[in-house]
Amino acid sequence: MSEDRETRLFMISPDSTVTPDQLAREIHAMGRGVAVKETCYGCLAEGSRAAVAEVLAEVRGRHPLDVFSKRRAYPAGDPRRCRAQHGTRPGYAQLEAEWAALAMISRGLEACGRGESPRPPAEPAGGLPVEKFKEIAEAIR
Repeated sequence: MSEDRETRLFMISPDSTVTPDQLAREIHAMGRGVAVKETCYGCLAEGSRAAVAEVLAEVRGRHPLDVFSKRRAYPAGDPRRCRAQHGTRPGYAQLEAEWAALAMISRGLEACGRGESPRPPAEPAGGLPVEKFKEIAEAIR
């Protein structure tokens, strides 16, 4: 992908009422000249860096707690990643884990927006005394 083009992944939080179809249609309707590909988790938007940045700003304004975004290394439909062309899907498990965490991130951002402060860190659990650790290590030697 050239330096002046960008592909951005837009992922919808699992507790959102926004659907991938709605998000893809919204981005198309913005008329920024970006290509949009609907996915099971949201959509991909690809175009000039400037156009994609405008789309990102508008999506953040409309869905600040529902839609999250990150840059994607490969363009949409890249044969190395596209299942339609029998590409591999490395990183999908990571993407799935990130998607699952979005609901908690949304709730945290919402709480911060209400002015709530984060919980104080939990007191560290009492660790194993060094002498006891040495005793265990010697016993299994």
